[in-house]
Amino acid sequence: QDKTAEIVNQIDSFKYKTEIETRFADFDMMGHVNNATYFTYLEIARAKYWNYAIKWDWKKTGVVIASASLDYVLPILLEDKISINVRTSRIGKSSFDLEYLMVKMVNGKEEVCATGKTTCVAFDYANKCSFPIPEEEKARMISFEQLES
Repeated sequence: QDKTAEIVNQIDSFKYKTEIETRFADFDMMGHVNNATYFTYLEIARAKYWNYAIKWDWKKTGVVIASASLDYVLPILLEDKISINVRTSRIGKSSFDLEYLMVKMVNGKEEVCATGKTTCVAFDYANKCSFPIPEEEKARMISFEQLES
């Protein structure tokens, strides 16, 4: 819970937010989003973030997910409208971390549904190995997130 509280307290530091549309198939018999579907929502938000903020060149460099974690806070119900905040929190030589804050509107205010993190690795599919993050994409990450290089 400490890392969830830490991310929630930093909500203003997220510079990107996107709405996620739920589908009927996302819900289980209990009427809430199945736990595995949350990772699909992170994937959708991640792709939108990369397209908007980083303009990742998929023709040059692929990305694989080395690790993914999620802390569930509140269930997402059929009537909920959800959004996900995404940010790059660490940039290494060939890997970088993304953090996520999933929220829903409850009585006019945002409530946290989940927090998550993925470690992403720039990947050369032809040679089947990691690859340094391309300088252009790295520079856009740093600029968009106002990180120190």
